[in-house]
Amino acid sequence: MGWQDVVTDEDGRWQITDERGALFVNPGRPISPDTMAVHHILDANVADAPYWKQVAAGILRPAGRIDALAAHRASFEQRYCTPRFTGGTPWICTWKCALLAWPELPRFSNQMLRYQRMPEGLDHETGLPAHRAMPDAYVTAHHLRDLLNERSLETLLAWSSEPGLLPRVPSGPDRGKGWDRLSDTTLQEFIHDRDVDIRFSAQTELTRRGDREQPQVGEPAQRTFL
Repeated sequence: MGWQDVVTDEDGRWQITDERGALFVNPGRPISPDTMAVHHILDANVADAPYWKQVAAGILRPAGRIDALAAHRASFEQRYCTPRFTGGTPWICTWKCALLAWPELPRFSNQMLRYQRMPEGLDHETGLPAHRAMPDAYVTAHHLRDLLNERSLETLLAWSSEPGLLPRVPSGPDRGKGWDRLSDTTLQEFIHDRDVDIRFSAQTELTRRGDREQPQVGEPAQRTFL
C-alpha cells in the first residue's frame, strides 16, 4: 500500500503535502512471476507483513476530514478498497478526469501524464520506481492537485462517477479519430462494443448529434477475462 495526501492551503489552492507512506501487505498466497516482473516485490519481502484486512481501514480512513479518495484508474483500487475499509468515502479517478480536462494529450496513463505534463514540484526520484504503491501515489497526487486547481471537487467527482469519455477512438481502423469524425453507422456499431468506455464515448457523440437515448453504460453481453 502507498499513499500521498493533497490538501488545500490558506488561499484555497490544492498542494502536495509531506504526508506520504508505504507498507508491504501479505497477499496470503505466493506472488506470481508476472507480478514480480512488474513490481519487483518478492515473497520474502511480504512474509512477515500484515494482511490487507488488518491495515486497510487504518490507512484509508485516517483521523481528520477526507473529501475523497483518489487513484489513477480508480476502479482497480475499488476492487480492494471496498466501503468496508473506506467507510463509503467517494472516489476521484484521475484517469477519467484527465480525459476531460486535457483531451489534447495523446496518452493518459499515469506515467505518460507525468512526462507529457511535467507537473510542477514533482521530484523525479521520489516518483520511482514506477509501479510501486507509494511512488505511483506520489505521481498521481500531482495530477490530482493540478486537476483540483483547474476544476472543482464536485466536477471531478461527477466525472469519476461515469465511464471514461475517450477523446479519440483507441483502436481499430478508426484509431486516433475524434468521435465527431465518425458516421452515425460507425457510432452505432461502437455502442455495442465490449468496452464500457468505448460504448459511453460513442453514445455521448450520438446524443450530441440529437440521439437522446441515454448512454449505454451497462455490462457487455460477455465480460472480458481478467
